[in-house]
Amino acid sequence: MSAARTREPGEIFGPRATLFADVLSIGVVTAVVCLPLVTVPAALSTACAVLRGVRSGRPVTAGRYLALLRRRPWTGDLAAGAVALAGAALLVADLALAGAGLPGARAFSVVAALVGVAALVVAGRACARPESAGGWRTAVRCAAPDAVRDPGGSALVVLALVTAALCAWMMPPLAFLAPGPLALALTAIDVRRTMSGSKSKSESESESHEQETA
Repeated sequence: MSAARTREPGEIFGPRATLFADVLSIGVVTAVVCLPLVTVPAALSTACAVLRGVRSGRPVTAGRYLALLRRRPWTGDLAAGAVALAGAALLVADLALAGAGLPGARAFSVVAALVGVAALVVAGRACARPESAGGWRTAVRCAAPDAVRDPGGSALVVLALVTAALCAWMMPPLAFLAPGPLALALTAIDVRRTMSGSKSKSESESESHEQETA
């Protein structure tokens, strides 16, 4: 009975199934916007913004996605996409040179891989932050400390990225759906950080109040 009362008009399987379907539809739209490659940061950031709106009761639709996409500062978005592509190309070139048998290639490959993973974590967390809708400098500046202060969340970001990449590699048609669950995972990780931060703040305020009353 309680499950029936929580359904909206027109829902058949309940709000969770509806959200799952919405995430997949957002994944398809995001994948299409990502096709030029230089638009990947803007597309993923917009998907995260749309999914974040679920907590405020806002609709998760392709129309809202496109509306938010049109309002983005595209000069900064394209610059961020170009930097991301240049960094990825540089990393691939470095790993290719290391694989050619140069002295110290193994150690260099390990360091380059770690740098690449760290950059992906910061980029993923920056896409999930609300600040990325207005500018990438602030989003990256906030995401970098988060990656260090929240190692559990950073590990989840790596897991989400690897899972999305493996799904797209094993079944190429899933590449048009993977951005949706990936954006949902990145958004949930950022919301988790926000909630844990507010909880810690409230706990510290409570402890301070108890000390004052004592």
